[in-house]
Amino acid sequence: MRLAGSAFLLLTSAALTAQTPPPKPPAPPAAQGPAAAPVAAPTPSTTPPVDPKIMQVQVVLDLLGFGPGVIDGKQGQSLKLALSGFQTANDLPSSGTVDPATAAALQRFGATQPVREIVLTPPDLAGPFVGPIPHGEDEQAKLPTLGYQNALEMLAERYHTTPATLIALNSPDTKLVPGTKLRVPNVVTPDRAYPPQAKPEWKATLAGLNVSSKQPQADHIVVSKAKKSLSVYDAQQKLVAQFPVTTGSTHDPLPLGDWKIYGADTNPKFHYNPKLFWDAKAGDQKAMLPPGPNGPVGVVWLDLSKEHYGIHGTPEPQNIGRTASHGCVRMTNWDAARLALMVKPGTKAIFEE
Repeated sequence: MRLAGSAFLLLTSAALTAQTPPPKPPAPPAAQGPAAAPVAAPTPSTTPPVDPKIMQVQVVLDLLGFGPGVIDGKQGQSLKLALSGFQTANDLPSSGTVDPATAAALQRFGATQPVREIVLTPPDLAGPFVGPIPHGEDEQAKLPTLGYQNALEMLAERYHTTPATLIALNSPDTKLVPGTKLRVPNVVTPDRAYPPQAKPEWKATLAGLNVSSKQPQADHIVVSKAKKSLSVYDAQQKLVAQFPVTTGSTHDPLPLGDWKIYGADTNPKFHYNPKLFWDAKAGDQKAMLPPGPNGPVGVVWLDLSKEHYGIHGTPEPQNIGRTASHGCVRMTNWDAARLALMVKPGTKAIFEE
């Protein structure tokens, strides 16, 4: 997710220069580690090809709650997992491919176009954006927020994709200025009748991530270490949603067993305690990291009955299912935000091999 500098799209508007955000109101109780340690920024690479047929399948699956990971128009394990979940939920053979029966079932939910064109407005580009984020926790703790670095990164998350994919969908000399027409994955603008008790900042986060308020309610969830998936089941034991996840590592394995979700901490701060991280650097000190989508746990922390463990977002959505975590369950920010609307305190969370 972190793509520092001007990347490939021309970021020439004054609205895209790094700004110092205004102070935020006090955040709710902070999430505890160990979770996802900050990940180094990826090195920009050549623009990948985008297959519109694959992107169309990804868009429909994303809409239906069977998350394909980042929508990038490419085949991959996350897309195969999403297709398998959709097939299971619809009593189809679980091939993980778009076989004729699956293609027909997906089409019944609408022939959604893979890409749509938006027109950038001043609010889209107003920020504030924080610029390049330092790697060290002590330096991150000095920032007022771990927000988006620039408008390109923000727009990529809003449309459940990556900066590189937005670049591939548009001309290399596209300028991110008001009035620019930008091609984006066709993530449908959601219903935004969020619960009245939701804080305004959380409502803005959900809307900014294109997460609809209309979500199925979970009876329980199942995290599979082998499949790298999080499945949501309703009271009738029907699979109603599924997302790709990162589930720990050899050093910090997923804590198998039956747990409960205690509650959701939205837009959380993060207590960095080096004693809880085996790979902490010598001399690291405790630090309170500010909230933001580029924080170690992203935009939401679902606290578990297993002390120090949670289900949370990430600043690196393209790495879900491909890298390790410190034992927690890591999701894309938009999937974690969506899950937060499905569960409640007391929802059972089963972690299995």
